[in-house]
Amino acid sequence: MNLDILAATAREMVDNHRGLLAADESTGTIKKRFDSIGVESTETNRRDYRELLFRTKGVGKYISGAILYDETIRQKSDDGTTLVQLLQAENVIPGIKVDAGAKALPGSPKEKITEGLDGLVGRVDEYVKLGARFAKWRAVITIGDGMPSDYCIRVNAHALARYARICQEGGLVPIVEPEVLMDGTHTIAVCEDVTTATLEAVYHELYLQGVQLEGTILKPNMIISASDCPSQASADEIAARTVKVLKRCVPTAVPGMGIGIGGQSEEEATRNLNAMNANHGPLPWALSYSYGRALQQSALKAWQGRAGNVPAAQAALLKRAQLNSAACAGTYAGEAEQAA
Repeated sequence: MNLDILAATAREMVDNHRGLLAADESTGTIKKRFDSIGVESTETNRRDYRELLFRTKGVGKYISGAILYDETIRQKSDDGTTLVQLLQAENVIPGIKVDAGAKALPGSPKEKITEGLDGLVGRVDEYVKLGARFAKWRAVITIGDGMPSDYCIRVNAHALARYARICQEGGLVPIVEPEVLMDGTHTIAVCEDVTTATLEAVYHELYLQGVQLEGTILKPNMIISASDCPSQASADEIAARTVKVLKRCVPTAVPGMGIGIGGQSEEEATRNLNAMNANHGPLPWALSYSYGRALQQSALKAWQGRAGNVPAAQAALLKRAQLNSAACAGTYAGEAEQAA
């Protein structure tokens, strides 16, 4: 393990108000995205779409890294350039999703455990050779009747720490993502309590397994009301509760975090991130973003699967990236005001 290299990469992933593009949708998930615009999810179409994202000129000013799917990290464009090389040309660090998805948790089938530790050492070695410099693993915590159980939180925290240690020993910066889902009817206070317990368990396991925090990035959820909660919290309350939990739970050795959107719209995600940085700083770590849909949705709609729409799609991506970079700096002024 070369901690100096890992720590330098981790700092680069959150420097200069830049964030991460999550382009690691599984084949099933990206099919749903393509279905929404009437485009068939073939390998070629998936490559063409991700290629247009990665070829966006100037995107590296606002996006520091891109999380790739196994298929994507191996693909080449028509001119023979790998998609990894396209990212590198724009000063964007290639990363890779290494988990095998969330499955039913034995003993508590309504909850999930993320799989993928088997063979991970070999996969990490291969991904490093393909150009990856960081990795991502997502654990899923569900709130519901009697959930989450302490058992679910503990086993997912243990798996996250094992993944992180394997990645660091193999030369990848691990993104640690324990996501408390916003599905359900629970209040923002319940989300706060569950997220606090989850993060405490995760960092306990990271310490136990010798993970070097300087060479990690956290991807936490925002503290937010459930999607079907009758009382939806304001951006100010979301920001205040999120920062409070992160300050309580995340050691200052962590260089930064790319916060997730948890099902929010593009504008909501940007507004809430801005409120955190504008109203609650200075913070002990960089508070950035790791967005998939909140960066891609406008670009996907602009593209529509047509080559002639590529410039419009790239412009849409660049705009969203610029707005979220402004939110990292706490200078986002709203969609209309920012455009003006």
